[in-house]
Amino acid sequence: MRGRTRAETRDLAMGERRSARHIIAAMPFRRARKTYDEAALFECAVGALARRMRSVAEMKRLLRQRVAGQPDGPALVETVVARLKDLRYLNDAQYAATYSSLRRDNEKFGRQRVTTDLKGRGVHGEVIEKAVREAYAGVSEERLARVFLQRKRLVKPANERQAARIFRALLRAGFSMRTSLTVLKKWEVEDEVLTLLESEGE
Repeated sequence: MRGRTRAETRDLAMGERRSARHIIAAMPFRRARKTYDEAALFECAVGALARRMRSVAEMKRLLRQRVAGQPDGPALVETVVARLKDLRYLNDAQYAATYSSLRRDNEKFGRQRVTTDLKGRGVHGEVIEKAVREAYAGVSEERLARVFLQRKRLVKPANERQAARIFRALLRAGFSMRTSLTVLKKWEVEDEVLTLLESEGE
């Protein structure tokens, strides 16, 4: 077996260097995770609140993600959240009241949907109960349900399938079963269909 010539050795070395460069270029390099101090974390929180409202629980969840892995992370989160509360940037009672009013006026949701959504955002039950009660005081649930259906372009059902679709849409939107059935009954949906829907909703 003959030895490599000088030219072959040079070409082989060049090929190996090119392959090594391609491998390095293809390797994913992780950026160093940003480390937050109190000022940076506070700035992050204020920016998040400028984009949309947040409950205390939502803000804590966001900030914990930012400082994950930092030994002082939990303490920083509590300090920043306390500062936001002192400045009234974070206030669950105000958040719940505003959220309830917006969902009632913009989405035309019933109170049960708003209650469920606020629970999912970590707001305490007593705060939710007060906010929802005040937001829906004097509001006719049946009338609101009809406005919701108009918004969704759902009209008087022509058959059982359409009636079931409307019934489920009303329940998902937070209206009581009683109100949902009343709306359908006034649309002259047959009693047999209403009974079947009632058993479905129980």
